[in-house]
Amino acid sequence: MPLPKESTVLIVGAGPAGLAAALSLIHHGCRDFVIVDAVVEGLNVSRAITVHSATVEALTSINAADGLLSRAIKGKGVRITSRKSQLFEGKFDPLKKYSAHPYTLLLPQNVTELVLVQKLQSLGVRVQRPHRVIGMQQNEKDPRITDVSFEDGQVMRARYIIGADGAHSIIRTIAGIGFSNPEGSKPSNNLLNQMVTADVTFEPEPVGPLTIEGHINSTVFSGNVFMLVPFGNRFNDELTRDGKPITKPIFRIACAMPVKNGESLHAPPKEYIQDLIDKCGPACISSDLSLNPTPVKIDQLIWSGCFKTYPAIADRTFTRLGAAIFLVGDAAHIHSTAGGQGMNLGIRDAIFLSEAVSRHIRASAENPDVDDTILRQIAEARQARSLETLGFTNSVLKIESLTYDTFTWWIPFSLGSFRDAMLRLLGKFDFVQSEVAWGLSGLGRR
Repeated sequence: MPLPKESTVLIVGAGPAGLAAALSLIHHGCRDFVIVDAVVEGLNVSRAITVHSATVEALTSINAADGLLSRAIKGKGVRITSRKSQLFEGKFDPLKKYSAHPYTLLLPQNVTELVLVQKLQSLGVRVQRPHRVIGMQQNEKDPRITDVSFEDGQVMRARYIIGADGAHSIIRTIAGIGFSNPEGSKPSNNLLNQMVTADVTFEPEPVGPLTIEGHINSTVFSGNVFMLVPFGNRFNDELTRDGKPITKPIFRIACAMPVKNGESLHAPPKEYIQDLIDKCGPACISSDLSLNPTPVKIDQLIWSGCFKTYPAIADRTFTRLGAAIFLVGDAAHIHSTAGGQGMNLGIRDAIFLSEAVSRHIRASAENPDVDDTILRQIAEARQARSLETLGFTNSVLKIESLTYDTFTWWIPFSLGSFRDAMLRLLGKFDFVQSEVAWGLSGLGRR
């Protein structure tokens, strides 16, 4: 499909951050934009599954939350368990003091994207596909315009470019923006820097508190953590692939793995996932009779993937190459999956940034020589939020990474055992539960 020759704003990438940027521009009065994506169809797998309270608030502020609220499971809290018993439960109810949305929405990322696309279409805008950016250069006649080249030979002129094109962002690369771990070193091999993720059904259906909708369940093990989130039958239609109907309840599972354990497969098979469950998962979904008196096994492996989560942040999220160029989402920052913060931060980046872009457009209409103060301030604020989030996820990651290895034979003590004991103790205090809910919600890092 032919692209327009020029647009005030070009959004590159139609994942959650790019879609949120488009919706925010519309809400703040800017309709002269184009949103493009390099692939023919949007994401059709679940990946990120949490939309936290701060993100629901941000989406509500641009009238884009209703579809998610009607489709999602409203998470009541988080549970941390050993393989056989509960260590800690943190409820989201204390967030009522701070937010009209005291919960985490649980839904697959492809459903999140579908809802946002439908909202965008209802406002008369469609994502232009497939259009892959391959080059950018300053316009020869106007120093505030960039000529953007596409793989199919088309060229578009734009005054603002929002790069929401993922961790391997072509916008970031062409703009010459660095992307690295701000701590300056490669993470330790003991840290959990790869995550094996899958959507599965079981036979027979597992039973127990961890299998009921409404909680994010984390099982801590020696040196890793295993996540279990029940979806019930809520998203069976959206997660169906290859025409195979899904009739049983779906469970999201995820197991973090230290790099020292070796590279995980890109799309691990059923046997690999079953082995992870039996080695690291909670007893209620294990096929090991010694752990589970009613053993269960994976019936359908609907989808699986393995993702590396080395932390990385762009050196800056705003620059000029003629046009004002911004980075949002994974193009701007990658965090550990701990706490489910990455997509949430990207959506909020996009919403707040697009508001600033809209204000700058209006200011430029009144004064063509207006400076970039508005744009630099929002870019610096979002960069600070990214660094705060990195610190939060790293702290969670280090706690999850503790092992049950004892110091010596004559000191039968391990950091993992100490963590478990502290979780049992601290979980009895309401203020600790409130702090956990607050940290996960993102309300302090909006």
